[in-house]
Amino acid sequence: MPNRKMRDPASRAALILAIVFFAALLFSRALAAQETVVTLDPAQTHIDYTLGATLHTVHGTFQLKSGLVRFDPATGKASGAIIVDAASGTSGNDGRDSKMHKEILESQKYPEIIFTPAQIKGAINAQGPSQLEVSGTFRLHGGDHAFAIPVAVQMAGPQTTATSHFAIPYQKWGLKNPNTFVLRVKDSVEIDVSATAKLAASAK
Repeated sequence: MPNRKMRDPASRAALILAIVFFAALLFSRALAAQETVVTLDPAQTHIDYTLGATLHTVHGTFQLKSGLVRFDPATGKASGAIIVDAASGTSGNDGRDSKMHKEILESQKYPEIIFTPAQIKGAINAQGPSQLEVSGTFRLHGGDHAFAIPVAVQMAGPQTTATSHFAIPYQKWGLKNPNTFVLRVKDSVEIDVSATAKLAASAK
């Protein structure tokens, strides 16, 4: 005789939710037991910048070249690199962008902006949001700077989304401020990152 409870839509939904929950729990425990590898998808990563100015605020974007982070969930020790194409920076204004690349970023000489993670504080939850702090070295315009980036993570099985907002004190780090007689801009630039990544246990 057929099991009527299993034919009930509510019962089937409850069973599916239970399976998803236990699968996520097992996945989380597997990641916690060994080194985890996070691979960012450049096609689904958006890097936006905002530079405040007296006349108007400048908005622009950069493109991710690659991103791979390895970390030990037990110790938080991390390695890898997140690499941004410096020459991809654009604000939609050719004259302004030309000045940015030639006089400020010098992107032909320094074609990459690199963040190298060293330590991750916080844990990635199997369900719901997680708050992390990733500290490491930020290389910009040939200079290395100790830096910590706050990251909000939302797990969805082996795939995750991550967002971050932080400010880069570019003038303090030795880059030229693009001030003119009539235009005054801030000495730091706001960065917003939205990324999709895959998490997997290391094969080693």
